[in-house]
Formats: sequence, C-alpha cells, structure tokens
Amino acid sequence: MIRVLLAEDQAMVRGALSALLNLEPDIEVLGSACDGEAAWREVQRLKPDVLVTDIEMPGLTGLELAQRIQRHELPIKVIIVTTFARPGFLRRALDAAVSGYLLKDAPAENLAEALRTVHRGGRAIDPQLALEAWSEADPLNDRERQVLRLAGEGHSAGDIAIQLSLSHGTVRNYLSEAIGKLGVANRIEAYRLARQKGWL
Repeated sequence: MIRVLLAEDQAMVRGALSALLNLEPDIEVLGSACDGEAAWREVQRLKPDVLVTDIEMPGLTGLELAQRIQRHELPIKVIIVTTFARPGFLRRALDAAVSGYLLKDAPAENLAEALRTVHRGGRAIDPQLALEAWSEADPLNDRERQVLRLAGEGHSAGDIAIQLSLSHGTVRNYLSEAIGKLGVANRIEAYRLARQKGWL
C-alpha cells in the first residue's frame, strides 16, 4: 500500500482528493491537514510514504513543507498539486527535492499514476511546465524572498525586522537588493513581478 497524507486548505478539494484516492486498491489516505503547520505535525506523527500538498496554504506553504522534509532528511516523497502553472514554483519545488508537480486541472487519474511513479522512485512532472521551468532563473535568494513576501502583504520594514529577528537596515537592504535584481521601481512592483513569475 502507498500511504498518503493530504495537505490542502480548501475543504472541498481535500475531501474530493481523499475520496478519489481511497477508491484506488493500492493507495491509503492516512489523514489530511488544512494548513502547513498542521501538515508538518501530521507528517511526523503518521510518517506517510507520500505527502500530497498544495503550494499556497496558511502557516507553511507546500514548498516550505517540502524544504523542511528535505532538511530533516525524512524518507517521505512530496507531490505538489496546484493551480499555479508557474515555472518559478516548479524550479523551487525541484530544488526542494519534490518528486511530483501536477496541475489541479489535470485528469484525476493522473494523480494516482503519479503516486505510483513517485513511490517507485520516479518523478511525475507536468511536461509543459518542465520545459518552461528552465527558461528563466529565479534571481532572489531565500531571505530576499521572505522579506519581499512580507512587504507585499503590507508589513512595514520595522514589522518585518521584528518577525525575522533582523535589524531595520538589513530588511531595507534585502528589499533594495530584490528591487534591483528584478529591475523595478519599488517593493510593490517587485512583489507583483515575483508573484507573477512564481518566485514567491
């Protein structure tokens, strides 16, 4: 049996995925989580073979979850199922050792097949996205990305400094670096462009 944990913040999608996968004779859904932190706790408690996760979730994103699993060297494969057909997301997912990346508008049977492929040690990546992913590199580092995401959510440089335990000047430097790398005029434009490219 392939033991699966689902992480998805939309209850209807979570329920539908669980019902679909439980129809498969070789797949068992152990549980589900509605946000990233809950998913992390369930990963440690249930020790699934595969985590199927969305990207955008409260708490931790699916990519941050994958990075945490990688950092802790847990023997758990990760498949991302998302609406975001953005090459930047896929590149970051591959950097975090994600084994599968599927779009939510793909046929339902693709997910069960992807689970089997990944469980056997293979990769399941949307082919069109895979081609586009190598067209443009993400210029931001992790800290710039973190600071820019918070700035785009409306936090002041002072708030960001407190949240990330950085000095006010360091936060301003990270924002300035991100704006320069993206070739835009201000932090709002930088946030919009980085979101559009899938780099946040």
